[in-house]
Amino acid sequence: MSRRRDGSELSDYDYELPPERIARYPASRRDESRLLVLGTAGEIRHLTFSDVTELFRPGDVLVVNESRVLPARLLGRKPTGAPSEVLLVRPATEGADPHLWEALVRPGGKLKPGRTVLIADDLSVEILDSAPGGGRVVRLVTNLPVEEALERHGHMPLPPYLEREDEPLDRERYQTVYARQPGSVAAPTAGLHFTPELLEALRQRGVARVPVTLHVGIGTFRPVDADDIEGHEMHEEWYDVPEATAAAVNAARAEGRRVWAVGTTSVRTLESAVDEEGLVRAGPGTTSLFIRPPHEPRVVDCLLTNFHLPRSTLLMLVAAFAGYERVMDAYHEAIGAGYRFYSYGDAMAVVRTA
Repeated sequence: MSRRRDGSELSDYDYELPPERIARYPASRRDESRLLVLGTAGEIRHLTFSDVTELFRPGDVLVVNESRVLPARLLGRKPTGAPSEVLLVRPATEGADPHLWEALVRPGGKLKPGRTVLIADDLSVEILDSAPGGGRVVRLVTNLPVEEALERHGHMPLPPYLEREDEPLDRERYQTVYARQPGSVAAPTAGLHFTPELLEALRQRGVARVPVTLHVGIGTFRPVDADDIEGHEMHEEWYDVPEATAAAVNAARAEGRRVWAVGTTSVRTLESAVDEEGLVRAGPGTTSLFIRPPHEPRVVDCLLTNFHLPRSTLLMLVAAFAGYERVMDAYHEAIGAGYRFYSYGDAMAVVRTA
C-alpha cells in the first residue's frame, strides 16, 4: 500500500523537470515572464507578469527585499599560476572590517591558510583561517574601496544549475530594479520580474510598497539531506525590518488589508520578525527559520515567487504557505504548460484572502 504524501518527507518534493524547462537566460523583458496564479480554492489561471496589477486591491501592502547581489565570485591564480576561485559568502566581522570575509574556495585542498590568490594587479585574496562548513576566512588586499574592487573584478555568482559563466547582461538582470543594500550571493529572484513601470502602476492602484532586507547566503543552494525534513537545519541569514515597514504591515493586518510578500526571502524576514502577539517588530536580526508544512505563515496573505528546485527548502516554504497538494499540482501543471523554471524562469502568485 502506497504512503499518502503530505509534505513531511523529503521524497514528497520530488518532481521530474525536463532540462529544457530550466531558464538559462532571462526573458527579453522582465515583465514578459509568465505568471501562474494559484487561487484560494486551488483554481489556476495563466497570465503574463505584466498583468500582475489586476491581482492587487487598493490598500494592499507589497513587501520587497532590497538586498543587492554582490559580484562576489573572484577568479584568479595562485602564485604558481594554477587557477583558483574565491566566493565571498558574508563579512567575517559584521562589517567592522570590510576586508575580512568568510568564503568558499576552490581548489579547497590547495588553498590553506597562508596561501594567496591573485585576482588582478590591484586585488588579491589572503587565506587567513579555516571557517565552518569547509570555508575560509580571507582578507581582500586592495588599495580600492572594497565595493569598487568587487564591482571592477568580481563576477556575478550565478546558480550552478544555469551551467554557464556570467555575462554582461547578468550585471543588470540578476538584480532587482529596487536593489539597494549590497550583501547577497544570490538574487531574491521573485523580484526580477518587476519593472519601474509596473511598480508605478501598483502605486497608482493604491498599493503601498515597503522594503525589508535579507541577505541571501550560500546556504540557499545547500541541499536538504534529511529524509524526515524536520531534521534539516537551516543556514543563518541576516535581515532588517525598517520601522516604517513594520508599521505599514501591522496597520494592514489590523485593518484586514492584505500583505503581499515578493519572494521567500520576504516571507522569512516577516515571519522571523513577528512576536507572540502577532506584531512585526522592526530592527535587524538573524534567522534560521525553516518554514515547512504544517507551519503556516502568520503575517503574509499573498506570495509572489518563482518555481523552485525539487527537494529545496524554498519549495517547502511555498507548500506550507499554499498547501502541499495544491502546490505540487500547480508545479505539474506548469511543467505541462511549458513554464520556465528557477532563477531566470517564470513566476507564480499564491493569492489568499486576508
